[in-house]
Order: sequence, then C-alpha cells, then structure tokens
Amino acid sequence: MTRIVSFLPAATEIAYALGAGDEIVGRSHECDYPADALRLPVVSKPSLPIEAMNQGEIDAAVSSHLASGASLYQVDEILLRDLSPDVVFTQDLCQVCAPSGTELTRALKELPSKPEVLWLTPRTIEEIEQNILDIGKATGRLLEAESLIDENRERIDKVKEAVAPAPVRRVAFLEWTDPLFSPGHWVPEMISIAGGIDPLGSIGGDSRRITWDSVAMGNPEIVIVAPCGYGLAQSRDAAAGVVDRIPGARVIAVDANAYFARPGPRVAEGIELLAHLFHPQCFEWPHSVRPWAEIS
Repeated sequence: MTRIVSFLPAATEIAYALGAGDEIVGRSHECDYPADALRLPVVSKPSLPIEAMNQGEIDAAVSSHLASGASLYQVDEILLRDLSPDVVFTQDLCQVCAPSGTELTRALKELPSKPEVLWLTPRTIEEIEQNILDIGKATGRLLEAESLIDENRERIDKVKEAVAPAPVRRVAFLEWTDPLFSPGHWVPEMISIAGGIDPLGSIGGDSRRITWDSVAMGNPEIVIVAPCGYGLAQSRDAAAGVVDRIPGARVIAVDANAYFARPGPRVAEGIELLAHLFHPQCFEWPHSVRPWAEIS
C-alpha cells in the first residue's frame, strides 16, 4: 500500500473522495475534512499563534515573517522520517496555505528514501480537475478521479441551467476584511458560474488588496464575507464590521474554509451555495447543512 503524507487540506479531501484515505499516514494541522483525517498524526503546524490573532494581527505577522524570510510552518522532521512516505502532497501556490518553501524542501532531503512529491498549484476549476486526476494517478484511482470530475461537472451544469434566465448579481466577495482582499484564483469563476459578477475579482489571478471605495464603486447587491481559512462562526464575526460599509447591500457570511479556500471536491458545492445565495428563486440549496448566515 502506498504511504502518503499530505501537507495540503484540499489534497487530503481529494484522496479520501477517491477512496485512498487509508493510504494517508500523516497530515497537516489543517487537514480536518473528512473527520476520519483527524485521527492521523500531524506532521506540520503554523509557526505563528494564529488562533489567538484577529485578521489584522494575522496579516501583519504573516507579512513580517515573509519579509524576513522566516517560515510560516514547522515541519516535524523526525515524525516525517518515521512515517517514511512514498508520496507527499503539497503546493507552491500560496505560502500561507501550507508548507511550500525551504522548510519542506530541507525536510524531504533528509529522508533516507526520496518520496514522489506531487506539487498542486491550481488557479482555475479546470486545474482543480487536473489535480484530482493527478492524485487519482498517484493513488491508482484514475477511474474514480474521472468519475468524481464527471459528477461535479453535472452539478455545475445544473447550476448554469438554473440561473441562466436570472439577472446577473453584482457581488463583492471579500477573501479577507482587515485589510480587504478581492477574490482570486478559482473563486471569481465560481461566482460567474453561479450567476454573479465581482468586478474586482480576477479568474485565475491572485487575490489582491483593495479599498472600501473600490468595493463601493462596484455597487454590489450582495457582499459575501469569506475570509480565507475561516469557518462560518469566524466569518460571521468578521461580517459584523462590514454591514455599515456598503449600505443597502445584503451581507452574507459563509463557511469559506469548506467551500472556497480549498480547491478540492467541494468546489461544486461552493458553486451551488453561491447560486442559492444569488438566485434562491432559481436554485434551492440541496444539502441539509446551512453554511451561511444572513447578516443584513
């Protein structure tokens, strides 16, 4: 059996979705879905106490660390060696999302046997699908990967058909609120498929700092508060400071961590969520869990 260490939550989700969860022997501290992943030993954790920080403090601390060349993560090199992985899942898209720099490279070089390293760097939905295929190949589950992609495409096509007659919603999707960040990578594409448009978003591009004035210029009907890595409760707290900034707009907090921050199997579910929020008369939310909160 292949022994996998995953430093990336999205990769962990993909592996479990393909039936390869039993092959994962180690995870990052953020690999928390599905729940079975929580039983795995933790191979990496953040070097900053982000649990005790607000968004502004996190932004300042991350910026300072990156400017100094310090790592944002600590890799347990002894545990990694003991786990003796055949395959390692990681990324080089975002230094904040998972170990991606010298700390991981050094740890891998110290291993007595060199594992296959799968670098996952998706910027669009098409590239997320390619990541699913890559993990399918690495785990010997290519047919399962193709099936998952087909299933997600069918769900996305249903969304497109349902919202096609509806007017396009003007949206402001906030990936961070202190300071403000616009949506990037796959998120603007999700917004477009769901029947919305965020003029500050860039499909396949990086998230970038924006101002409240630039948000207001877009005259958004709906403001989605989705700080990267935040669950619903944290997003709801962040949204409380947004209400008065854009009078007249609906402000909605969402579970960003589950549906937007991770480029994995739940991207289709995230599109379904946006479609329901933008056009509830056209698309009903088809799941039992309610991962959003109406703030205003």
